Amino acid sequence: MKWVAKIITHRKEKRIAVYFEKNAELIARIKRLEGSRWSQSLGVWHLPDTEENRIRFKILLSEGKSALSQIQDTNQLVLKRYIEEIQLKGYSESTLKTYRNEFGIYLNYLKQISAESCTVEDIRNYILFCINELKLSEATVHSRINAIKFYYEQVLRRERFLLEIPRPKKRLQLPKVIAPADIKKLFEATPNLKHNCMLKLCYGLGLRVSEIVNLKIKDIDSNSMQVFIEQAKGKKDRYVNLPESILPQLRNYFIEYKPKIYLFEGQYGGQYSSRSAQQVFRNALLKANINKTVSIHSLRHSFATHLLEQGTDIRFIQELLGHNDIKTTLIYTEVSNKNIRKIISPLDNL
Repeated sequence: MKWVAKIITHRKEKRIAVYFEKNAELIARIKRLEGSRWSQSLGVWHLPDTEENRIRFKILLSEGKSALSQIQDTNQLVLKRYIEEIQLKGYSESTLKTYRNEFGIYLNYLKQISAESCTVEDIRNYILFCINELKLSEATVHSRINAIKFYYEQVLRRERFLLEIPRPKKRLQLPKVIAPADIKKLFEATPNLKHNCMLKLCYGLGLRVSEIVNLKIKDIDSNSMQVFIEQAKGKKDRYVNLPESILPQLRNYFIEYKPKIYLFEGQYGGQYSSRSAQQVFRNALLKANINKTVSIHSLRHSFATHLLEQGTDIRFIQELLGHNDIKTTLIYTEVSNKNIRKIISPLDNL
């Protein structure tokens, strides 16, 4: 099976492009790799530029010079032990990738200085560099601090090591919600049966995009009208209710598409990608002429907000969303404006 892989820059991001003649088996294998995407404009499958993918596709680690590949020998063992600690704690692949990349950037910044020898003052100066020189957002700075904190407090066992370093205040960002009328327009603008089912289940079940693409056929119980969400964020299982209105459409979908394992599968089989699901939503947004800066995750936000406005108890909403902390769910009380909309401005009474 012949293929050629090389580093490309696609949409200002370093990626590994894999070129080969059309082959269903290889396509299925590539689609199973995290972060794989198909580029219609380039006509090629491409994946994240990671050390694992470079080894997998036989690309020199030095090619492209990513932050991880530039870490000095002094800190290479530090990074190895760091990754092993995350794996031993059973963190998700997504968390491992985020922490590894953020910590790798820090190690690259240190050059020949050993991370183990750094003081709180050294780390403070690095955080100031991220804020003042790199102009990173508050959320990214928090992510950098968390990654560094994990090393000194979890790997080196230095308790409360970064306690003296203040964190930048985060912006209070309210969830972006889509009005019920616009959600209905989204569905009407999506005639493709598979895509329509996908969007309706995202909204009707309040799912994250990772949860919709991970849904398996066996997870849907039409007798109890429940759907099992397995190992979602935080490795937490939960059940959600299957809307009765979607059942006839789901049965038609099964007859037409005949999925084998996952509820939504790609053109050549295998799991549907999160990127493709997001593109389905963006296409629907355009076709419905909805001029809002929202993502597919806004369907989940809308599900929670609309339930709240219907009078559903906040604790039930917390359970359906799979939130560990009720404070996370309470943010929707600030979004819901059902009662505020009833207030008449004094201007209208003049």
